[in-house]
Amino acid sequence: MAAKTTRVVMPQLGESVHEGTISKWLVKPGDKVVEFEPMLEVDTDKVNAEVPAPVSGILREILAKEGQTVQAGAEIAVVEVGSDGEAGATPEAPAPAPAPAVPSPKAQPKAEPPHPSLREDLPAEPGPQTGDEHRYSPAVQMVASELKVDLSRVTGTGIGGRVTKKDVQEFAARAKSAPAAPAPPPAAKPGEGDQVVQLTRIRRLIAENMTRSKSTIPHAWQTQEADMSGVVANRGANKATFQKQEGFSLTYLPYVIAATVAALREHPDVNATFNDTELIVHRDINVGVSVGLEDTLVVPVIRRADGLSIAGIARAINDVATRARNKQLKADDLSGGTFTVNNSGTFGTLFSYSVINPGQAGILTMEAIVERPVAVNGMIGIKPMMYLCFSFDHRVLDGLQAARFLTSCRKWLEAVTAETPIY
Repeated sequence: MAAKTTRVVMPQLGESVHEGTISKWLVKPGDKVVEFEPMLEVDTDKVNAEVPAPVSGILREILAKEGQTVQAGAEIAVVEVGSDGEAGATPEAPAPAPAPAVPSPKAQPKAEPPHPSLREDLPAEPGPQTGDEHRYSPAVQMVASELKVDLSRVTGTGIGGRVTKKDVQEFAARAKSAPAAPAPPPAAKPGEGDQVVQLTRIRRLIAENMTRSKSTIPHAWQTQEADMSGVVANRGANKATFQKQEGFSLTYLPYVIAATVAALREHPDVNATFNDTELIVHRDINVGVSVGLEDTLVVPVIRRADGLSIAGIARAINDVATRARNKQLKADDLSGGTFTVNNSGTFGTLFSYSVINPGQAGILTMEAIVERPVAVNGMIGIKPMMYLCFSFDHRVLDGLQAARFLTSCRKWLEAVTAETPIY
């Protein structure tokens, strides 16, 4: 019996992920593919992921090349499957390809209004794009053409950082009224012995995200110094037993996250999301944890962290950090955060001005714990001290609110003793 073919489509790798860039094909035409085994690697704006083969068979054709950005549901490959479930011979008259598991955007009926987390101004004709291209709606492109505006210079204020017609019009108005600026000095060109490193898609996305954060969020910053004597004593009393029971080390980060969670519960206005027209105060406390890798930074989320003990938080951190280093995170692991904690103190930093994750009200950074001479009841003593640094969105929080939140974090840490339970 003649073999049949299956069209492989780009999967949707998360609730708010609607496209991916094919970074690498793990098989080539003529190779056998096995159901559930990795077939290709895909980069999205949230995560790198391996995509498994949906069926077993022979890869006959690759429809989307490496480097192309493809919409979820678009066809990317053709796999030949024999009538007996194994790879078969070439069919004499192949039947029309079955409909893809996820409908192509062109074939979808009239769409429902997009969820607020989705990006606006989607293109009329979705199709393969390179990672270097930006996507603008036809209306935005028309206005930009009329006003002679270079869209690459416009900062988007729409959902997901998309450029709107209003952004283009305001940019043109500012350019018209602003005095002519002197030409910037030419950028340095690569010289003999210089190395030119091409930016990866993830590094470009991080750059765009950080630029959007700094250009749209009025950052403010505060710091307080915490006496970590009790935390150091508690860790010292528990680390050996914890290592034996859990199989990994107990660090100071779970204590700081536990303090953050307690302060967020006390000050719910900090556990909020700002979206230009309203402030959403979240019931669940979902803490993003910054994990630095060799070539990138990811922020996986610990969901409902307020329901976890110190040991439970430590397990969650170890889980997401291990999966991040092994490139096993899923897109949903990186979404839904309501607040972020950073741990640059691991590398010895004392003061950090961290950039806020767009939408969130702030980010707390724990710095290095350093033994310093401090005044204790009129006398000088040596204590392990740590700075807590808080970057916050001044549209959401005033200095008083930020200081109260930071004070709650510090007091929680200073109330820990050697006997404080971690389970």
